[in-house]
Amino acid sequence: QALSSLKNPFRIFDPVNFYEVVATHIGMFPEIFTFSMRAYFKLKEIMRTERIDVVHDNQTLGYGLLLMKTLGVPVVATIHHPIPIDMKADLAQARKFSSKFRRIIFYSFIIMQHIVSKRMDRVVAVSDISAEDAVRIFHVPKSKVRVVHNGIDIEVFKKVDGVQKVPHNILMVGNTEDRKKGVIYLLQAMRILKNDTDVKLTIVDRKGDHTKYAPKLVHEYGLEDRVTFTGRLTTEELVRHYCAAEIAVTASIYEGFGLPCAEAMSCGTPVIATRAGALPEVVGDDDAGVLVPPEDPVALANAIKRLLADRALRQKMGQMARKRIEQRFSWEDAARRTLKIYEEVV
Repeated sequence: QALSSLKNPFRIFDPVNFYEVVATHIGMFPEIFTFSMRAYFKLKEIMRTERIDVVHDNQTLGYGLLLMKTLGVPVVATIHHPIPIDMKADLAQARKFSSKFRRIIFYSFIIMQHIVSKRMDRVVAVSDISAEDAVRIFHVPKSKVRVVHNGIDIEVFKKVDGVQKVPHNILMVGNTEDRKKGVIYLLQAMRILKNDTDVKLTIVDRKGDHTKYAPKLVHEYGLEDRVTFTGRLTTEELVRHYCAAEIAVTASIYEGFGLPCAEAMSCGTPVIATRAGALPEVVGDDDAGVLVPPEDPVALANAIKRLLADRALRQKMGQMARKRIEQRFSWEDAARRTLKIYEEVV
């Protein structure tokens, strides 16, 4: 794929291109390194005629960022969460040695991110827990870390007139191939509930060859008549699904923030989430949602059953959820905090 994208085939022998092709073929994930190098070369070119005050990286954390610093430009990096957390989750759920070995090869870029992250001028974390984890896992100096929570566009993610709740329908939004999302535990909860609770699960995720893990579990647990995959949705379609669901569930074993959970709350849909990563920061402790232990399908099933049986509680919780998002997670506040960080390093 990388070769076919080159207009001049001989450019394959450019060191960055050649490395990308070879590394991809042996199962590595070289794109974040190669992107950072190309970004460095482009920045160097631009700075011949333009003034650049700050470079802000969105968690590539590639070696090219260190080269950018040699140009005299401060570099700020956002870390949504340290990727070793993903690796740990993948390895824990891999059943075969060969699968574990492939995941170790894939995540080999973590060493680079460990080296680069601590050398940034500032690190922006999207939650308190991701800030703590950046310090603990990547050893980023605490003095360099700033927290800027993600924002939610409350004018987009809101109740839609005319959209009725689908009875007994719960919703999950996320990449089910990502083992951190905990789809296995949600499907195990569905298996527990299927004999005594009328409940249907809609999963917003891709279909086809890109999504194999969750459909395989659905078949293994005999849930074909209970679980539906939507495929990709537009933002408008996604909002309508949030509004139509009686409950939105985030069963993750870790979240650096948890955008689907916050989006559902913004739409006034009650949420059940795990006490994992930043989800307690998003859901809070003011009756805006239900928190359960991570990796606990029994607790998840009990929470789903209880909330489906209590319409008044769902309505109250949805109202509190919307209020919490409006008060705490605006993009305007995120922009102000980010600008302040830029002012620190310029």
